[in-house]
Amino acid sequence: MSEGILLVDKPRGRTSFSLIPVLRKLTGLKTIGHAGTLDPFATGVMVLLLGKKFTRRAEEFLADEKEYSATLFLGVATDSFDCDGKPTAASDKIPTEHEIEECLKKFQGTILQTPPMFSAKKVQGKRLYELARKGVTIERAPVSVTIKTRFVSYSYPILELDITCSKGTYIRSLADEIGKELGCFAHLSALKRTRSGSFHLSECLSWEKITTPHFDLRGSLKQ
Repeated sequence: MSEGILLVDKPRGRTSFSLIPVLRKLTGLKTIGHAGTLDPFATGVMVLLLGKKFTRRAEEFLADEKEYSATLFLGVATDSFDCDGKPTAASDKIPTEHEIEECLKKFQGTILQTPPMFSAKKVQGKRLYELARKGVTIERAPVSVTIKTRFVSYSYPILELDITCSKGTYIRSLADEIGKELGCFAHLSALKRTRSGSFHLSECLSWEKITTPHFDLRGSLKQ
């Protein structure tokens, strides 16, 4: 099997890591990496690196700017800041479109963002989500990230945004922060990665097509 870059539109409901064993079986390659994971509920561009030549470049691809289409559900906060979490607070406040547009002005450019407890980030050798599942919360150092947040549409309780961001940005955290700033709470109910570096969603193969019997991946690999 040839080495290369495989662009996949990750399906909703699957972990990013669950794709790799399937690809190992399909390709016969043991060394397969990625250029940024997506949460199980999220969909969109997954840059999968097949073979040592490309996994060695993982950090290069991980550093790429990314774009997302994000759906926020206003009125309810969750412990994980997304639709897979447990509700922690609620509000009956209904923000106006003007209030939302004013709020979004505060989420532009370089900001400090605290990684969420429900994340794969390691602190003292432990992944934060392992502690979060035990009900443990620890101090996390804020990280500098660069974002551009664009209003798309709003019909309470659904707010649609397009977001361009630097490496290390948590869109779930951004949803939670926007909800708090609006005074109504919010969580991320859907997320689609539309671009990762120079790779766009339109270039991606569906997981259904990739796993079709006898489908030949070789013609779909980028070099």
